[in-house]
Amino acid sequence: MATRTNRRSSAPHEADSHDMIRVHGARVNNLKDVTIEIPKRRLTVFTGVSGSGKSSLVFGTIAAESQRLINETYSAFVQGFMPTLARPEVDVLDGLTTVITVDQQRMGSDPRSTVGTATDANAMLRILFSRLGKPHIGPPSAYSFNTASVRASGGITVDRGAAKTKTVKATFNRVGGMCTRCEGRGAVSDIDLTQLYDDSKSIAEGAFTIPGWKSDNVWTVGLYAQSGFLDPNKPIRRFTKKEMQDFLYREPVKVKVNGVNLTYEGLIPKIQKSFLSKDKEAMQPHIRAFVERAVTFTTCPECDGTRLSEGARSSKIKRVSIADACKMEIRDLATWVRGLTEPSVAPLLTALQQTLDSFVELGLGYLSLDRAAGTLSGGEAQRVKMIRHLGSSLTDVTYVFDEPTIGLHPHDIQRMNDLLLRLRNKGNTVLVVEHKPEVIAIADHVVDLGPGAGTGGGAVCFEGTVKGLRASDTVTGRHFDDRAAVKDSVREPTGTLEIRGASAHNLRDVDVDVPLGVLVAVTGVAGSGKSSLVHGSIPADADVVSIDQTPIRGSRRSNPATYTGLLDPIRKAYAKANGVKPALFSANSEGACPTCNGAGVVYTDLGMMAGVATPCEECEGKRYQAAVLDYHLGGRDISEVLAMSVTEAEEFFGSGDAHTPAAHRILGRLADVGLGYLTLGQPLTTLSGGERQRLKLAAHMAEKGGDRLVYVLDEPTAGLHLADVEQLLGLLDRLVDSGKSVIVVEHHQAVMAHADWIIDLGPGAGHDGGEIVFEGTPADLVAARTTLTGEHLAAYVGA
Repeated sequence: MATRTNRRSSAPHEADSHDMIRVHGARVNNLKDVTIEIPKRRLTVFTGVSGSGKSSLVFGTIAAESQRLINETYSAFVQGFMPTLARPEVDVLDGLTTVITVDQQRMGSDPRSTVGTATDANAMLRILFSRLGKPHIGPPSAYSFNTASVRASGGITVDRGAAKTKTVKATFNRVGGMCTRCEGRGAVSDIDLTQLYDDSKSIAEGAFTIPGWKSDNVWTVGLYAQSGFLDPNKPIRRFTKKEMQDFLYREPVKVKVNGVNLTYEGLIPKIQKSFLSKDKEAMQPHIRAFVERAVTFTTCPECDGTRLSEGARSSKIKRVSIADACKMEIRDLATWVRGLTEPSVAPLLTALQQTLDSFVELGLGYLSLDRAAGTLSGGEAQRVKMIRHLGSSLTDVTYVFDEPTIGLHPHDIQRMNDLLLRLRNKGNTVLVVEHKPEVIAIADHVVDLGPGAGTGGGAVCFEGTVKGLRASDTVTGRHFDDRAAVKDSVREPTGTLEIRGASAHNLRDVDVDVPLGVLVAVTGVAGSGKSSLVHGSIPADADVVSIDQTPIRGSRRSNPATYTGLLDPIRKAYAKANGVKPALFSANSEGACPTCNGAGVVYTDLGMMAGVATPCEECEGKRYQAAVLDYHLGGRDISEVLAMSVTEAEEFFGSGDAHTPAAHRILGRLADVGLGYLTLGQPLTTLSGGERQRLKLAAHMAEKGGDRLVYVLDEPTAGLHLADVEQLLGLLDRLVDSGKSVIVVEHHQAVMAHADWIIDLGPGAGHDGGEIVFEGTPADLVAARTTLTGEHLAAYVGA
């Protein structure tokens, strides 16, 4: 028998030489020919100030190219159904592996999308109930609130051989679990007709009280008056039953008014299309006030908010229906599932158990499966997306995370760190964009981008170990060990905002007096009830400006200049200086380039391949007609102004020939909130959650309000570099010192230490929370150390 030797060659195998992701000449967004090598199967953290180019490198270059290459492996037919991606602007990308992106994008706000439907949990529960539920009501679709019951019967034509056809009677039946009253939404909307019209008046007398509906408007009032269905001179309360039906609910029908063909439809569907289908945040204040008055949303009386039909609710396992199961906190549901031992569905129970345990492991055990996906914070949404990756057997893939600690209490950050390390230890490459020192500290490799933001960033300032970063002279290195101190003295409140009997979500009949005229931090672990208290329980008559991180609706034509109203005084200044109309300086109006219609680029759809956006040859990407660019203010044309950063524009409009006080004030507010690096013409669709919130804050800072004006901010430090937190605290101080009240929902210890008053909720999350466990100054919280927040704040300030 031959002897087998098992000698390892001294030379490494060629396959083992691909241990780096190599990026050469990356120029996406503000990246300046970045060349870098990132080690595989290691945890690499990307740091730098906001706008320095971290996301452009990690998401816009590495992740985007990996996804594009994977898409190209599919057939042309399949690619036609996939999102098309253009190749990033980079010379060489080598050593890429399959990328799994876990970002902060909030989940869709469709009311039918829940935590259960966004993961596999709901699908598995439906199968479980279709097998074990008593009485048996049908297949899994019978337990789905997204599936309506359908019945149909009639004759169908069947083709047989030799062109013979035969009519056969057929019946189709599908059992769905959707509640027919609310159509699976869980809530029904009601329109208050008294807010739409005064029924004591006729249409001719001006009965309509809807904003913008004037008597001379042929598209609204004129259409109803001259449709022929109604008597315009009869008071609405005297309409016959048929007239009322036509007035409120008639299906769309063509009518001729003054020789013009128009579409007439009932008032209710017209209001729903005109107002309710639009984003409330994007409405003008008086329109938004009208919608809030006229429309009320109430829990569906038939399904009691469960979205499910009576049949789906009647089928139970151990006296628990699928509606009961979805309403449970996930940690309680996991315990219930663990008690089921039916051998016929053992593999299903095992898979469901693993999914539910993953929720608990990520600190989301306080959620329920029927929680609307649109109500999750960015951090919660990101962790829900992680669920499917926790038990994955895949290795040698690249996981890309975008600030995974957003929305996490300091107590939970260690749990997130353990998850990141576990993914790495399975042989995966983990890339993390992060600002928190606790996460940066566990990195195997650190890449620091900067030195500044926008055009002042886009370069690699440091790469190496955490120890090397601490010793470096970069902005991140200098601020890595920054610690805010607890205030020696705090402001005295000027009044109180009374909240009584707050019971939204998990709050337990909470009574609290929120001090006014000071900086208040509302703290507690994720799910303890902070948002329920400040967003869902503040009295309706309080003068509150609530600013969160939800996306700003708008097209790629929308930018910071249009959103904040900055473009209005700029257009007027250009018009006055040149003696022409302001509309000429709008790329969405008279001044638009006729070739690209003011978009600046021409889009060419290539079907299955990535569409190509090429700069418009006519305007060279400047968006305006050539004649408009002949007009100048302070030596600059309008396109050059939109290409400026906020900081440059603030200087430009602050003095000299271009001095425009109204524009300078708005630019000053943008700089105050830390957005000095944004360009005025940057599309809003490219902003992060933190940038969106700060942009909203800058817009709201212009609102007039007395001492009763209360700003409510939801984690304003999200996306902020360590060096920028100090600037944010200065801004909050200026708001308070100007007579405003500021309430901040926050996990960052620097904000807690800087607050005048802290309201800490807990002690845990979900049904373990909902109580106020501390009220007082930060110094008292540190001294007491009776809560999780107190312990972590004491450790942070070194007490």
